[in-house]
Amino acid sequence: MLTGQRHEAEDLFQETWIRVLEKGHQHKVRWKFETWLFSIARHLAIDYRRRRQPESLDALLQPADSGRPLAVEDTTASSAFEQAFQGEEAVRVATALAHLPASYREVLTLRFHEDLELEEIARAVDSPLSTVKSRLYRGLAMLREWLKDVYV
Repeated sequence: MLTGQRHEAEDLFQETWIRVLEKGHQHKVRWKFETWLFSIARHLAIDYRRRRQPESLDALLQPADSGRPLAVEDTTASSAFEQAFQGEEAVRVATALAHLPASYREVLTLRFHEDLELEEIARAVDSPLSTVKSRLYRGLAMLREWLKDVYV
């Protein structure tokens, strides 16, 4: 969640679908719909972040959603112990993701949560493929480092 607030994320979600309806004629058949949709959502989130005024100097130094782990639901049928363990793992990973810069978090989420291919991610974030690859590599390294510190 790039906004840090559920209601703001819901507003952006709704605005994304309004844009899809308004600009549906601009969708190119050669692109996957998901890539086009993520691109719209990403641009709306960027515009939102630009308009938002930080509450303090500390807010300029920290991501807006730091300290707020992403809610990750487990949909597999597991034992109570496995569910508790997986829930703790999800919180650790979400917390680690929240501490990454937004550009790395975005690429990691699109790749591993949304299962987009690297080329699709490059189109969605409007960056060269090499940039997406380096963000993915660096983001994974930062995530690995953060999680290593948690497990020590």
